Amino acid sequence: MAEFTMELNDEQKEVRDWLHGFAADVIRPAAAEWDEREETPWPVIQEAAKVGIYSLDFYAQQYFDPTGLGIPMAMEELFWGDAGIALSIVGTGLAAVGVLANGTEEQIGTWIPQMYGDANDVKVAAFCSSEPDAGSDVSSMRTRAVYDEAKDEWVLNGTKTWATNGGIANVHVVVAVVDSELGSKGHASFIVPPNTPGLSQGQKFKKHGIRASHTAEVVLENARIPGSCLLGGKEKLDERLARARERARAGGGERVKNAAMATFEASRPAVGAMAVGTARAAYEEALEYAKTREQFGRPIIDNQGVAFQLADMRTSIDAARLLVWRASWMAVNGKPFTAAEGSMSKLFASETAKKVTAQAVQILGGNGFTREYPVERMHRDAAIYTIFEGTSEIQRLVIARTLSGMPIR
Repeated sequence: MAEFTMELNDEQKEVRDWLHGFAADVIRPAAAEWDEREETPWPVIQEAAKVGIYSLDFYAQQYFDPTGLGIPMAMEELFWGDAGIALSIVGTGLAAVGVLANGTEEQIGTWIPQMYGDANDVKVAAFCSSEPDAGSDVSSMRTRAVYDEAKDEWVLNGTKTWATNGGIANVHVVVAVVDSELGSKGHASFIVPPNTPGLSQGQKFKKHGIRASHTAEVVLENARIPGSCLLGGKEKLDERLARARERARAGGGERVKNAAMATFEASRPAVGAMAVGTARAAYEEALEYAKTREQFGRPIIDNQGVAFQLADMRTSIDAARLLVWRASWMAVNGKPFTAAEGSMSKLFASETAKKVTAQAVQILGGNGFTREYPVERMHRDAAIYTIFEGTSEIQRLVIARTLSGMPIR
């Protein structure tokens, strides 16, 4: 087990500087254009693939970093560049985590490479959990998966929403109900292979922020997939469902995690790191502006009202990063989140990003309200962090339940 440290080693610093260079030289110059176009920035993703950032190997190296700091460090630098483009680059990772968290070694080796493609033919993947009537309340999920034993196939029906890369993905990971009587414990995750009949893209959303990231509905109409596409395999699923039914008959017992929650738990600190990157970018823009913008014959940073805001912004950013790093180290080293540390990191970092970007707009004044300056876009982008992969309210609920041991509602 690696000791917890707040200092990156030389190799990590080299990777950080490399990512920062890509974010500064490739992502940032393209940010405003793709935000306006509201389209997937395929050329930027391809550039990331060419240099090795958009690849299974790169994310595997960061994912298995024994310090736990590889992924949050990478997320912070890329999202410092631009949140929308960065999400297009890393969005496939949520589907990959879903396979890593629930799949067999064979499934991991088969499907994750197909999620990324290669530098000459880049692909993306989508993780599909939320539904029109089931966002935070995963127990209300309606998408059904029915096993056809005669053909060894699963038949999927339902509509998913808010899916990053939904409909344009080469591989979709879909969470569906296999036993409606068990609530969220009766869910399972499935791979929907490329070009599966019955899967189509529904509405594409025009969003407030992260506009360069494709978000859409995914419609499943009698979509048939091979039995081997059930993540973890049917034997493991049957055993898990049997345990859940036995506990239900006994009136409770040990809590069983469902497939969607296992994925979100693993990814929450990474989302926190994304928020830290956006907050840091806005803070740096505001700091530079305050040092050069003059009013009444002096830079506005000479005024305590501005200087104290910047001090609070930097303090909150550093505190958020430390919570993210702690949770990431704990996750990689098998430390249980006994105080919901993963949710803590995501909650604090998300709220920090919203507050810091709003303060940046305020410091820039009228200029901050225009699209001529990037803090306007950063402020719009930051709103998503308190919403996706568990709203701030859900994070507080998870934390409160974990601390109290009570079924707080």
